Amino acid sequence: MTFETSRIIPAHHPSLAGHFPGAPIVPGVVVLDEAAAALAEWRKESRLTGVASVKFVAPIEPGQSFVIRFDSTNAGNQIDFCCRLDGRVVVEGRLEISCGACI
Repeated sequence: MTFETSRIIPAHHPSLAGHFPGAPIVPGVVVLDEAAAALAEWRKESRLTGVASVKFVAPIEPGQSFVIRFDSTNAGNQIDFCCRLDGRVVVEGRLEISCGACI
């Protein structure tokens, strides 16, 4: 089972001040926060309990639309995700979720 949703981090997001002046990029923690919010949107009974792994392949700039995709083919309390920008993977990883949401 999969789920996809689009997200945009606006240029006025408070985390962007100083990250990096003149060439801002969205901090990884903000991308992970969006992934957690998307997970809660998809599986209302679930709760993020940890990040088993994450790889930031390429930066996301403020104002860029990116897609978060979850793939629940993993058994147990983990779920794979990736973020795509213009069709290419820019972030990928595995999230740990609460046992109430085990797949």
